[in-house]
Amino acid sequence: MDASASAGAPAELRLKDLRPGLPNVLLLGRVVRVERRQVTRKADGSRRTVLSGLLSDGTATVRFTWWDPPAEGVDQGTVLRVANPMVREYRGHPELSFGWSTRLAPASEKELPDVPADSLPLRALGELAPGDEGFRFEARVRDVTSRTVTVGEEQRVVFSGHLADASGERPFTAWVDFRLAAGEALRVGGAYVRSFRGRSEVTLDERSHVERIAGDRLPAAAPRPTEPVPLGRVEGRGGEEDVPFSGIVVDLVSPSGVVHRCPNCQRVLSKGLCRLHGAVEGTADLRLRLVVDDGTGVATVNVGRALSERLLGRSLSDLVARLREQPDPAALEESLREQLVGRRLRVRGAARVDEFGVAVFPTEVEPVGPDPAAARRALERAVAETGG
Repeated sequence: MDASASAGAPAELRLKDLRPGLPNVLLLGRVVRVERRQVTRKADGSRRTVLSGLLSDGTATVRFTWWDPPAEGVDQGTVLRVANPMVREYRGHPELSFGWSTRLAPASEKELPDVPADSLPLRALGELAPGDEGFRFEARVRDVTSRTVTVGEEQRVVFSGHLADASGERPFTAWVDFRLAAGEALRVGGAYVRSFRGRSEVTLDERSHVERIAGDRLPAAAPRPTEPVPLGRVEGRGGEEDVPFSGIVVDLVSPSGVVHRCPNCQRVLSKGLCRLHGAVEGTADLRLRLVVDDGTGVATVNVGRALSERLLGRSLSDLVARLREQPDPAALEESLREQLVGRRLRVRGAARVDEFGVAVFPTEVEPVGPDPAAARRALERAVAETGG
């Protein structure tokens, strides 16, 4: 990348203050999303490389387009100092274009100035949307759990749960241990909102400010529901954030078992191809897509690796080793179907409803005692509905 702007450049501008047409802009921001693609020139039909994504400094998030970027590109999370970009308008919002006259250089995370929480507008959880940043809110922690995830080659502990205020409830993820506890009231600044599995999620990271408050105006902490909720009711409500239910596994949806994901976007590959990035070297993962019937409705339960390993009593490495010995994914999937269909499960997680029905992304999945009569009724109902 080129060197930064020379001495005598104007003071750095915050992203919230960008306006289309501003000349000689100097700014600092973190790359929060980036994608490399090829575009075709209309003039001669030749191909041109472009990077596009989102840049954020804690006060706002803006789109950027980087024409003819360097071969090494730029990684998500990189902090950039940008001098003399073109500031254009896109759908009523400013957008940055990095061209031949733009100077870019990597900068330190510490160079991003802190955003005082009390300088940000106060927002209600119910009005937040994906992409929102540069706000503060007051909410009560409804529940919080921790888990270990792998980011690149690093293992990190991430905290997740739900926040609530008078406008509603939102799931959250915290990449820093703020020592959050269920029931306490918080004032938070420097968070942002992303879309994850079809729902808006509040994300807290190293630049977020968390303060304990009295929370007199916030709803009282409500206990997590423990009694199973009928799936028919969940579908009628259009989904729920944290729903427990119990049912019989009536099918395993393909592809399940060992899948391979794109290292760039984590989408499941089909015949070695990612629909966004083409042919890539996939990373092995384990997932189960279970169709669960509770007698009032049906849900597709999308079980990730950790819960799948616990449910199966087998690790990803064990299943990959089996595939090396017997390279037939369909046979492995069928053996998993035989192991799971007919089992009664207790499930808890976020439920989403779309044109395909109810989809659940569980935080808990565990087998419960056998109930042959209930299993037979659920299977008979599933067969009758499919015309089998």
